[in-house]
Amino acid sequence: MNTDIFQPSAFPPAQSNDSVPETEPPAPDNRSLEERILGGLDAEQREVASTLQGPICVLAGAGTGKTRAITHRIAYGVHSGVYNPQRLLAVTFTARAAAEMRSRLRDLGVGNVQARTFHAAALRQLQYFWPQAVGGVLPNLLDHKAQMIAEAARRLRLSTDRASIRDLASEIEWAKVSMLTPANYLEKAQGRGTPGGFDLTAVARVFQSYEDVKTDRNVIDFEDVLLITVGILQEDPKVAATVREQYRHFVVDEYQDVSPLQQRLLELWLGGRDELCVVGDASQTIYSFTGASPKHLLGFKAQYPGATVVKLIRDYRSTPQVVKLANELLAGRRSGGPVADAAWASPLQLVAQRPPGPVPVFTECSDDEAEAATVAVKVRGLLDAGTPASQVAVLFRTNGQSEAYEQALASAGIGYQLRGGERFFARKEVRDAILQLRAATRAVAETASPEPLGQLVRDIVASLGYTEAAPHSGGALRERWESLAALVALADELVISRGIQFTLSDFVNELQERSLAQHAPTVQGVTLASLHAAKGLEWDAVFLVGLSEGLMPISFADSPESVDEERRLLYVGITRAREHLFLSWSTARTPGGRANRKPSRFLDGLRPDSVASSSVRGKGTAPRRKAAVPATCRVCGTMLSSGAERKVGRCNQCPPSYEEQTFDALRQWRKDIALEADVPAFVVFTDATLTAIAEARPESLEQLAKLPGVGPSKLEKYGEAVLAVLVESTTL
Repeated sequence: MNTDIFQPSAFPPAQSNDSVPETEPPAPDNRSLEERILGGLDAEQREVASTLQGPICVLAGAGTGKTRAITHRIAYGVHSGVYNPQRLLAVTFTARAAAEMRSRLRDLGVGNVQARTFHAAALRQLQYFWPQAVGGVLPNLLDHKAQMIAEAARRLRLSTDRASIRDLASEIEWAKVSMLTPANYLEKAQGRGTPGGFDLTAVARVFQSYEDVKTDRNVIDFEDVLLITVGILQEDPKVAATVREQYRHFVVDEYQDVSPLQQRLLELWLGGRDELCVVGDASQTIYSFTGASPKHLLGFKAQYPGATVVKLIRDYRSTPQVVKLANELLAGRRSGGPVADAAWASPLQLVAQRPPGPVPVFTECSDDEAEAATVAVKVRGLLDAGTPASQVAVLFRTNGQSEAYEQALASAGIGYQLRGGERFFARKEVRDAILQLRAATRAVAETASPEPLGQLVRDIVASLGYTEAAPHSGGALRERWESLAALVALADELVISRGIQFTLSDFVNELQERSLAQHAPTVQGVTLASLHAAKGLEWDAVFLVGLSEGLMPISFADSPESVDEERRLLYVGITRAREHLFLSWSTARTPGGRANRKPSRFLDGLRPDSVASSSVRGKGTAPRRKAAVPATCRVCGTMLSSGAERKVGRCNQCPPSYEEQTFDALRQWRKDIALEADVPAFVVFTDATLTAIAEARPESLEQLAKLPGVGPSKLEKYGEAVLAVLVESTTL
């Protein structure tokens, strides 16, 4: 049991400088406190960092430096004497984010500020107060629900499999963070479908049975940690008073993701006070299925009418081309639902601060296998051009999509890491390396080695297989090397950020802390991850794959709210890219399969061929857009739902009006041209454009130029040949 929960955090004592080579003492920093802490911030970040009192809400878009702003705010408040570091609690949602925040605070000289997840903060309080508030020993914490839920279902004689147990676990987690009980679940969960294939009545019974199993086994789950802490704070005034005396100031990151249960805990911590800083972006709300809701962020101004509101919109992460695409994706929608102030509901319009870069690349492939192969080829091109593998990511909607990309990258000899797979600090080579480093600390201290930390670490892990040059082979050998190389790179980074006085002992302590927080260093391999798992991360190059209807938005997104969340998920994916962005989809699932897939509706108006330019343009004049294509089917009058349908002016349900021999002739011509140029067929013309040509049967270049998907370059390259094919097919 932790008995020092409300005491200052214990950090390693300052290291002796005996083993550090003699250097010139650092020059005194004569800058003022304001210059040292606030000098590198932009105007909006500076306003956040210098507003130390009262409620403040920071609406921070992707890549706008929100973590920088709030950590500098904490540092400025501590160094200026406004905050007592032991009486400020910074809360975020993932252990990795909390570890990153602690690392930044340490670099700013305020390492004794607590930065934790909601669950970690609540667990420490629960461990401390349980004996006096409840009595006895705190029950064990349940790591995984699956076994308990399986037993709960068996008690009810319900048949389950792994997938249904997973769905039931997710539903029970949603219910608990929404502060529902088995007694009121059925009433409050109407419209949530059939989790795990069970009706809601059966789910409520499993929920109750699960709670009974936990009681019998004397265990609690992660949601119970929050629920019990809330219960104690509500029922025991002395405990509540102690917590409120300990914590006077609160900072909450990713506030758009708070659940009703987390919000209730925060309110109890505050106890009616308003020393609260929240940071979030409603356009990045992508976890509503777990109970997260942006309503608390969007309703902050109503709850605290006198609150300071600051918007961070300067995007330092992505190029103007990426930022433009992200802004266009969200244009015309209201983020987070209706609120009293419409300005709060509108998406933040990011303003790029980086120099221009390459335009995003859109690629249509014939099938999933071809899409994965195409991505592997483009990844290889980036690596050959100098982009580190660790700065490349392939992001998909569901984890089941990863296999094709794993195989394609492996076939191309490209190393990769699957985010969500084996944890970095659980790898054998990493555990062995930490043991070797720890064992070496005493020897290094005794010999007063003059070697810099980076070289020391290299020498120590060399016995485990580390070399300066990466091995040419792939597989396990390459993965082992990448893990060790990540430790070496981390040592180099920490020396730069912490200074040359950072010792081997400090490094081992840092690794121990990162291991507990699962704050892994960067591994030299292409990242494969789901869009949800990519939240909070960024790369130089990002591939967004599988962007077809049914996957983006996902097929079970059957309401305006759920479709809107899918749009936000794609927005998160786009804004992970710093410079290179590739978006792709396939028209069929398997090679030779029926090409009945459509590109995601979210790409309509974003893809170059969805808004083409005029074929005739005066010299020195701006390009003119073609006249808008019909929004309704010219046959039956129904609304057209995709760019492909709008290209031909007809819905997929209505029969085509072209002659089969004409369409076949055009497809054969396209195939021959593609083979000759060694490019995919769609690069010549997409199926939708080919259909439009076959149905319109243009007789001149001017008529051909009016068709969607036929731009000036394609008109010049293929125009005469297309007209010849049409004439020839007519005479057959």
